[in-house]
Amino acid sequence: MRRPPAALRALRDGCRELAPELREIALAVDAEPHAEERLRASSALRLLRVAGTPRRHRASEVPGWASPFTDSCLARVVANVELARGDVGVLNACAAPSLAGLTVDALGDRAQQDDFYGALARDEPWTFFGMTEADHGSDATALGSRLTPDGAGGFVLHGGKRYVANAARGGIGVVFARTGPTPLAIRAVVLRRPAPGFTGAPLEMLGLRGACLGSMAFDGVQVRGEQVLGRHLPASRRGLWGANRAFGVVRMQIAAQALGAGYAIRDEVRALRPGWDGHLALSARLDAAHALLLDLAAEADADPDDRRPPSLAKLHTAALAVEVGRWAESALSPGSLVEHPLLEKWCRDVMAFEFMDGTSHMLRLAVAPDAAPRREGP
Repeated sequence: MRRPPAALRALRDGCRELAPELREIALAVDAEPHAEERLRASSALRLLRVAGTPRRHRASEVPGWASPFTDSCLARVVANVELARGDVGVLNACAAPSLAGLTVDALGDRAQQDDFYGALARDEPWTFFGMTEADHGSDATALGSRLTPDGAGGFVLHGGKRYVANAARGGIGVVFARTGPTPLAIRAVVLRRPAPGFTGAPLEMLGLRGACLGSMAFDGVQVRGEQVLGRHLPASRRGLWGANRAFGVVRMQIAAQALGAGYAIRDEVRALRPGWDGHLALSARLDAAHALLLDLAAEADADPDDRRPPSLAKLHTAALAVEVGRWAESALSPGSLVEHPLLEKWCRDVMAFEFMDGTSHMLRLAVAPDAAPRREGP
C-alpha cells in the first residue's frame, strides 16, 4: 500500500502515544480482569470508548487525531496495530460498542441505533455479542437458541451462548436466535441486563483475560418487538448478513491486534538483547504482514460483503503472532518468561486469536470454499 494519508498517519501516531498507558495496567488487568474500577478509571480507555463509537453517536468530543477511528476498516487497522503494541489484553477490556455496535449499525433502524448508542453514552456499559454455542461452535446456521412468539407482538428467548466477551459484566448487547428452522429465520435481538431469566457466568481463561469471556443462559427472557433488529430490511438481510458485515470489520481489527501483539513481543526481545541482529528475519516478516494487512483492509472497505480479505488477514497474522511468541521463548535464556511477566503474558495472549470470531478452519472455508477435502465412496 502507498503511504497512508495524513489523517491516518495522525491516527497512527496518536495511538502510538496512547499505547504505553494501556501497558501500565496490563499486569493488573491480567491478574484481576473483573476489577471494573481500574478499567473505568483509565483515561486512555475512556478515550478509546468514545473514539470507537461512530461519529454521529459520540457523547463527547475526541482529539482531532482520534476522529477517523471508526471511518473505515483501514483506520481501525492502523489504530489497533499501535494500541495492541501497548497491551492487547487491556485493549480488549475496553467498554466499547465492538461487535454489538457493528451489528446494530448493519441491522438496526435509526431509532434502534439511537437507543443503543444512547444507552452506551448514558450508562457506559460493557457490550456483549452472543453467537457461538457450546454444541454448535462456529457453525452459526446450526445455532439452537430460539425465539418463540408470545402472542403480543414480541418473543420469548430460550437457549444459551458460550465464549462471549463480557458475558458476566455486559450491560447491553446483541444475541442471535432462530424463529424457525432455516438460516433465514435467524434473527438478532438487543438485550439489556438485568432481565428476568438472563444470566451470565465467567469462564476461566489463560490468555487475553481482559476480554472476560463467559457463558450466557436465557430461560424465558422476554423480547419486545422493537428489540428485534432488521424488521425494516428484506428477509435475506435481517440476520446473518448483518453478522457477516460485523465479523468482516472485527476480523480486520483482530488481525491488527494479533500483529500488534507480535510487534510488542519482538520489541521486548530486542530490548532484552540490545544490539542482537537475530530478530531481523522475523522483523521483516512482521513488516511484510503489516503491508499486507493494510492492503486487505483497503479491499474490505471497497467490498464490505467480501469475506475473503478479513479471513486472509486474520489467518495470516494470528498464526504469525503465535510463531513470534514461540520465537521469543527460543531467543531468550531459560526462565526468561518467568523473569519478565509482561512478556510471558503476551505469549499467552496471542494464543487466543485462533479462536476469536472464527477459527482458522472456518476462515479457510471462507477463503476457498471449494478447497475443502471431500470424502470418496459411501
